[in-house]
Amino acid sequence: MKLALTLYGIAVTTAMYAVSRRLSRRWPSPFTSPVFFTTLATVLVLALSRVHLSDYAQAKEILTFLLGPATVALALPLYRNRRLLTANLVPALAGLIAGAIGTMVTAVALAKALGFSRTIVASISIKSVTAPVAVELAGIIQADPALTVAFVIVTGMVGVMLGPWLLDRAGIRSPLARGLALGTISHGQGTAQAALESELSGAIASIALGIAAVFTSLAAPRLLPYL
Repeated sequence: MKLALTLYGIAVTTAMYAVSRRLSRRWPSPFTSPVFFTTLATVLVLALSRVHLSDYAQAKEILTFLLGPATVALALPLYRNRRLLTANLVPALAGLIAGAIGTMVTAVALAKALGFSRTIVASISIKSVTAPVAVELAGIIQADPALTVAFVIVTGMVGVMLGPWLLDRAGIRSPLARGLALGTISHGQGTAQAALESELSGAIASIALGIAAVFTSLAAPRLLPYL
């Protein structure tokens, strides 16, 4: 029974992803983006099938495990385009640092303007850091880990839905620039979206994700007291 539920969970997730890819090609929209549509559709199908979260856990573990080889595979296009990355190393790092600081300052300013408590302000300040790092960082800056994870997930979802659309409207076509933006602001989910656009964008996004996480981990404890 457990094996059947695991295979069913994997099948549903894979099928919903395939549907989302077809929809996003035919009707490009934030609401047909694979990450958003697949997540929502999978939840709905599993809920209608009366499959509990605990029943889906094993399928999730298997799918999450496969992220490792997929991430390592991004090193190949990065190596192929190493000269392009080296030539643009300084502006890429400058953009990454500006993006990491900008998203932190903007989030804090908006949260304070809305009168949120200090705990919420601290939790939302690191919303663009990948979840495992954000959870550890939350304890250092006196944020709520559960709130932090929620903000991280929502940030990734919104970034995937609106990020490519905003980049298109801004006329940004460079795979390097798009990967850098999506990886810096929308962490893992943004990297997945960047990989759908091109191998190079995905590879750049994966690097941006890691560097942004390290930079934010060093900067947040020092910047937040002043913000």
